[in-house]
Amino acid sequence: MTDALTDNPVQPEHRVQIEYCTQCRWLPRAAWLAQELLTTFETELTELSLKPGTGGVFVVRVNDEVVWDRREQGFPEPTAVKQLVRDRVAPDKSLGHSDK
Repeated sequence: MTDALTDNPVQPEHRVQIEYCTQCRWLPRAAWLAQELLTTFETELTELSLKPGTGGVFVVRVNDEVVWDRREQGFPEPTAVKQLVRDRVAPDKSLGHSDK
């Protein structure tokens, strides 16, 4: 698919959202994970947002799909989240040591 005005390939938009509990003070954890994802996927992601929540929530979404929920899976290791994000936004991308 190309942009009709420039004939450049149109890159799909990939959005990540990290919803975290403000009552639990999980902003630093969410921000750290956001930094890890933005560093790893600096050209693949078009948006990464932090969404304040309550009630012990810590959920990672890629394009509105829940890929990690603390209530079901516990707190994620960055490597696990990177692999889940990669599988959705850049399946051919090597994560180096994170793939092992």
